[in-house]
Amino acid sequence: MSIPFRYAAKVGAYLLRQQLAGRKRFPLVLMMEPLFRCNLACAGCGKIDYPDEILNRRLSVEDALASVDECGAPVVSLAGGEPLLHKDLPTIVEGIIARKKIVIVCTNALLLNKRIDQFKPSPYFTWSIHLDGDKATHDAAVCQEGVYERAIEAVKLAKSKGFRVSTNSTFFSNTDPARAAAFLDEMTRLGVDGLTVSPGYAYERAPDQEHFLTRLKTKELFRAIFKRGRGGRAWPLQESGLFLDFLAGNVSYPCTPWGMPLRTVFGWQRPCYLLGESYAPSFKALMEETDWKSYGVGNYEKCANCMVHSGFEATAVIDTMKRPWRAAKIALFGVATDGPTAPDIPLDKQRPAEYVFDRNVATLTQLRAHEAEQRAKQRPTAA
Repeated sequence: MSIPFRYAAKVGAYLLRQQLAGRKRFPLVLMMEPLFRCNLACAGCGKIDYPDEILNRRLSVEDALASVDECGAPVVSLAGGEPLLHKDLPTIVEGIIARKKIVIVCTNALLLNKRIDQFKPSPYFTWSIHLDGDKATHDAAVCQEGVYERAIEAVKLAKSKGFRVSTNSTFFSNTDPARAAAFLDEMTRLGVDGLTVSPGYAYERAPDQEHFLTRLKTKELFRAIFKRGRGGRAWPLQESGLFLDFLAGNVSYPCTPWGMPLRTVFGWQRPCYLLGESYAPSFKALMEETDWKSYGVGNYEKCANCMVHSGFEATAVIDTMKRPWRAAKIALFGVATDGPTAPDIPLDKQRPAEYVFDRNVATLTQLRAHEAEQRAKQRPTAA
């Protein structure tokens, strides 16, 4: 596996402090979406289905950095939407690095050539380029031709300028294991510093609902991919070995939804990065007032098929601290791709899904309109 020593040491020290303090719930990675606007409209994305008055909103530098301080997680992942559309992103990144936090900018790379000189290489900074497979696969996933080639050129450009570069790939039910493995081989030859992989989450408002994976299909797919890469050891995968083991169905984990909390222009999304049921006004309120037992696989219908990193990577990392010998075995021998899978979480007691998107958008739009009206009233009038 390919997690940089600096990253592993920083996260490990942070985890040790949380355990010594006796904290049961704490964040591992702060996911931040400083805007929802994107320059692509991917068929599997449920993040950009908002009216223009919301798509035009941005988190300010002050609010973004205050959220970093409030959360306290050692890693900050900036996504969206497309974060490079945010004019103040370089200032936000600089502020996070100044706090000695690890910062990862997740981008489709279409604007990287234009904006890369506004950023400086740092051992705390990584570009994470979105690539869902080879040229045909990725261009189909993002619903636009030519994006794959531009992303590859962006990878080469960033590497030439001394940046650390990783790729992030989401796989769906129509992913061919052989082509996915060949793609990971190609990225490794290209010299990327790390690869992250994850199954697609079934966003309820994504245009393409046909190709989301069930948990069984997820395990079958990742076993088939890892089998072609020596149990994953052939590639610089930068996720924990136990999370990869989980994807292959060798262990069953509950999710840790507070492990990767999300801050957006609406506030702190409840309960997790993937599922926006409501919003908390502060990180403290998110952690203390969320009914966590109402969510997760086996508890809520919307979570039934989820095996995504944002819910389960934190669980795997904590398990690594408890059982390091299991992680060491995977590092030496790779992920097992044969034999029976671990028993899964039963779904017979999960509560039915609630569909709240329209209600949330209406409520939040009214709130923002009210705030704008109040600010207008407070402005001094011309004499």
